Amino acid sequence: MTTKYFFAVFHLLGLAIGLAAVYARWRALRNAKEQGDIADVLHADSWYGLAALIWIGTGLLRAFGGMEKGTDHYLGNHWFLGKMGLFLIVLCLEIKPMGTFMAWRAARGKKTPIDLSKTGTLATLTILQLPLLVLMVFMAAAMARGL
Repeated sequence: MTTKYFFAVFHLLGLAIGLAAVYARWRALRNAKEQGDIADVLHADSWYGLAALIWIGTGLLRAFGGMEKGTDHYLGNHWFLGKMGLFLIVLCLEIKPMGTFMAWRAARGKKTPIDLSKTGTLATLTILQLPLLVLMVFMAAAMARGL
């Protein structure tokens, strides 16, 4: 029981970290006008990456690691499948930002200038994820309540 409890708590803490990181990254991208502003974007992005690791790690163990109700329960639950569908959309929205931020980190390591012309697009791709993440919470609550 204790292990299940802690994994559930960490899964929810990942959510809190992720929501805050998405919002912080969006704000940092909107305000990124010069090279020095990149640090805030990458800092928020690192927190978002940590949240993703927590969500995916704890989620996989909870759903498929024998901790909770079992794989068949989750794969047969329309709320869970909807939640995973939203998660896939979030992942698709994250492909361009993730690749861009990896390139930015490499450029910073080489001390080469970073092209900031796409920050508006990256901000849009980031903020579009926020309502999807919130909808995932609603689906998780519906699933937990057996709706």
